[in-house]
Amino acid sequence: MLSWAVVFLVVAIIAGLLGFTGIAGTAANIAWILFVIGIILAIVFFVMGRRGPGL
Repeated sequence: MLSWAVVFLVVAIIAGLLGFTGIAGTAANIAWILFVIGIILAIVFFVMGRRGPGL
């Protein structure tokens, strides 16, 4: 998930440098959303993994 966020961030930077501001803004928003979802999932899996063995 975080690797896709990095890909969209790179796309946003390249599009911004080339003057495609609409595409750059959209790619940056997608990168931000994927980053937040990835961090949330990482925290959830970290907390879930710290449970003891099942009964």
